[in-house]
Amino acid sequence: MSLRIARRARIAPFIVMDVLRAANERAASGVDVLHLEIGQPSTAAPSRVREAARRALETDTLGYTDALGLPSLRQAIADHYQRRYGVAVDPGRVVVTTGSSAGFILAFLAAFEPGDRVALASPGYPAYRNILTALGLEPVELAVGPAERFQPTSELLHQCGAIDGLIVASPANPTGTMLTPADLAALASACEGAGIRLVSDEIYHGISYGMTASTALAGSGSAIVVNSFSKFYSMTGWRIGWMVVPEEMLRPIECLAQNLFVAPPSLAQHAALAAFSCGEELAANVARYAENRALLLRELPKAGFEQFAPSDGAFYLYADVRHLTNDSRDFCHRMLREIGVAATPGVDFDPARGEGHVRFCYAGERATVAEAARRLTTWRGPGRSTT
Repeated sequence: MSLRIARRARIAPFIVMDVLRAANERAASGVDVLHLEIGQPSTAAPSRVREAARRALETDTLGYTDALGLPSLRQAIADHYQRRYGVAVDPGRVVVTTGSSAGFILAFLAAFEPGDRVALASPGYPAYRNILTALGLEPVELAVGPAERFQPTSELLHQCGAIDGLIVASPANPTGTMLTPADLAALASACEGAGIRLVSDEIYHGISYGMTASTALAGSGSAIVVNSFSKFYSMTGWRIGWMVVPEEMLRPIECLAQNLFVAPPSLAQHAALAAFSCGEELAANVARYAENRALLLRELPKAGFEQFAPSDGAFYLYADVRHLTNDSRDFCHRMLREIGVAATPGVDFDPARGEGHVRFCYAGERATVAEAARRLTTWRGPGRSTT
């Protein structure tokens, strides 16, 4: 007799992690694999961050911190909002988290009751809907496309019935699209007027190409903002992020954080204190992403990838491959097996329509991205002529 597995654990996989595992297994067997699947910078954390970590290892006991994080780091994050956005943030409203993933768990637990309906764009980051489902909440997927620039709109909110929350991401994963400051303000205003809790995922702020990201804090006092040191600051494996929350949510979130996580990682917090002083090094990373983006936009059409979501920011191209396949999982599996290029099938981001899409990440080294483009150009994969 086998014991049961809880229903909440029966959620969909985070497919990109399955792809990463398969790619790593092939690489371990001696096959040359080019990673365009996982959404992380190929660069290490900035030099000052690594030096701060070394100092902390030598001088600090690295025990538990406050559940909400080091006061000095919370102050540094608040100062960041004043410098970058001109928005005054009380450091008391800043919550340091174990990556943005913990931030979403805390936000959803504090803001919503089981059975609440939370809207989100589709295609979108799969962990949103999977975490919501695991917590007994109902994801309400807003089918967005080129007409909406792959972002939720006030009109779409009116069409999905009564909802309790909305998740927005600008820049977004997997599309890279961004909301203008006016559009974000309009959504924030619509949410406040309708009693809808806005959760703004801002983890790709700092990585954009011609547009400037706006924070939801500029237009809403009730929004929950989630951010991270992973993407712009190149600290994915350090697992350190933050939230800015309305004052009335602070104590409930603190109690949740105490019991679920005790405290964020001490070493990563001390290291993150240096991240805001690494502007020149981080700007160079973004310049490389811009070069990789331009390279793929120039070369991928030669490989038959001709339609992409507008990649305003982040480091992704979301490609329409419906003329090549109606099975993006098999398409990506063959791409990995036949030419050693790992990419993520669109069904990870859009279960209903993602069979005709693939996401490429261009956060890697320029040589890696260029070689991937070359291999794709010469590949005779699904839907391609052999003549």
